[in-house]
Amino acid sequence: MQGDIAVAKSTDKGATWQQLGIALDEDWHLSYPYVFNYLGQIYMMPESSQKGELRLYRALNFPLQWTLEKVLIKKPLVDSFIINHAGIYWLFGSDHSGFGTRKNGQLEIWYSSSPLGPWKPHKKNPIYNVDKSVGARNGGRPFVYDGNLYRVGQDCGETYGRRVRIFKVEVLTKDDYKEVEVPLGFEEPNKGRNAWNGARYHHLDVQHLSSGKWIAVMDGDRVPSGDPVHRFILGSASLAAVTVVAVVLGVLLGAVKCIIPLSWCAHYSGKRNNALLGRERSNLFSSKVRRFCSRLNRVPLSVRGKIKPNTWAGKLVLAVTIVVGVALTCIGVKYFYGGNDAEEAYPLNGHYSQFTLLTMTYDARLWNLKMYVKHYSRCSSVKEIVVVWNKGRPPRSSDLDSAVPVRIRVEDQNSLNNRFKRDPMLKTRAVLELDDDIMMTCDDIERGFNVWRQHPDRIVGFYPRLISGSPLKYRGEKYARHHKGYNMILTGAAFMDHTVAFERYWSKEAKAGRELVDRYFNCEDVLLNYLYANASSSQTVEYVRPAWAIDTSKFSGVAISRNTNVHYKIRSNCLLKFSEIYGSIAGRKWEFDGRKDGWDL
Repeated sequence: MQGDIAVAKSTDKGATWQQLGIALDEDWHLSYPYVFNYLGQIYMMPESSQKGELRLYRALNFPLQWTLEKVLIKKPLVDSFIINHAGIYWLFGSDHSGFGTRKNGQLEIWYSSSPLGPWKPHKKNPIYNVDKSVGARNGGRPFVYDGNLYRVGQDCGETYGRRVRIFKVEVLTKDDYKEVEVPLGFEEPNKGRNAWNGARYHHLDVQHLSSGKWIAVMDGDRVPSGDPVHRFILGSASLAAVTVVAVVLGVLLGAVKCIIPLSWCAHYSGKRNNALLGRERSNLFSSKVRRFCSRLNRVPLSVRGKIKPNTWAGKLVLAVTIVVGVALTCIGVKYFYGGNDAEEAYPLNGHYSQFTLLTMTYDARLWNLKMYVKHYSRCSSVKEIVVVWNKGRPPRSSDLDSAVPVRIRVEDQNSLNNRFKRDPMLKTRAVLELDDDIMMTCDDIERGFNVWRQHPDRIVGFYPRLISGSPLKYRGEKYARHHKGYNMILTGAAFMDHTVAFERYWSKEAKAGRELVDRYFNCEDVLLNYLYANASSSQTVEYVRPAWAIDTSKFSGVAISRNTNVHYKIRSNCLLKFSEIYGSIAGRKWEFDGRKDGWDL
């Protein structure tokens, strides 16, 4: 739990980072490494409040070798910075050690003719000694924009480092200081723990590049301050409760006859020497404790007398006790080993990316859509949701509880071909085509996206099918698993590159297939699989098994394909027609991969 100062290097504007090593390691906690240049030398002023002083280091060989230049102020300042403003050097920092100081709500200023000091306190110190949510504590490097000085502050109201605030400095003199808060220009994350900064972001470093552009680095956390301790306390409490439940269960079953060791009891019938009896008589408190223990040990007999396991009431009590014990055990294990409840994105080669979620629906399925948008918009890598509205009066985007932008694309014709319609407004290369009646975990979605990023030329999805036999017949997932292979992925839940998939679907070669889709009002996903197979002799589909998936149309009663036999018969006809036009895919088969199987990991 001791911080050191480390260095990472980026040559592509922060997209990737190379870890260079530890720059500064002291016997006390270090953080907030404020780095600046003065007279051709590079200096670093980290927080070292545990040492009780503000220290300045000079680079011997930047960035990994440093030496102590001097102690600037003998005070345990936190999150300090130095800036030259109007020809004077100003030092901003917080001292939480003073009597009556409000932690994370205090700010002081010093000034000097040199960043090396000596430093004089501002006339109005402390500038702030207010509520911790105001933003008094510094939250990063100050910056100048359009001639105005801006200070970054921390709002620690809900938890330490909850968010950063920006303040425009209007007056900064030796006798006066005034600042006003201005908009940060940063949208608050609303994906909860699935967002990289869903719980807090408390540091912002803004840099003006030599090219004239700006770049900013911000930290973030998915959980509030103290979350590991909080989980440990709740986990320990749950397991302690499990111990109590186990004792109660033992009492009911007759396995526990004595709660306190018999040798501690005042009525213990074993041999006791005169010395022990003498100590009992001389120690009244000890005697009372032993009598209490003796009464406590009579509780099991009393309980078994009232609750008999052989009766219906006794069996019910036993069953409830066991269920409570199992539930408390699961809760305890979850708090200890279940992590922070975040369903995070999976990086590929150190990079993260985003995708667009696209679904097709109509007015009768609005209930499904609302639940769908509320759930999936919180997934970490979802950038936007596009709703293809095929029929009826569309909802307004404001009617949907979404953490990301929702665009409703109203179609003139009710056609399943609209699912793969070219859309120049799509902002991502990756599209997840996902029916509005399918609910699965964000973690499954993120796993599928990670697999697609490894195979962007394929259709990567969650529902496999095996097309085989003579004549061709459409069958469900059980058939594919029984024959240990698949050659089709249903696009009702599949990732694809829309620049490839949609172009193939709307090509001249696919016109006959699209006409069949409109005739049957079915098989658009089958057609896309044939088009992919027709374009390549290598593997064109990839399966990822979800941990679980729920079809919500069963609850709303608006399933599109209510009669499975009729639905499968139509699809079998599609297979025959598409095979005649584009060639059969029955000769292709890929085995299931356990590494991508959510249940077999």
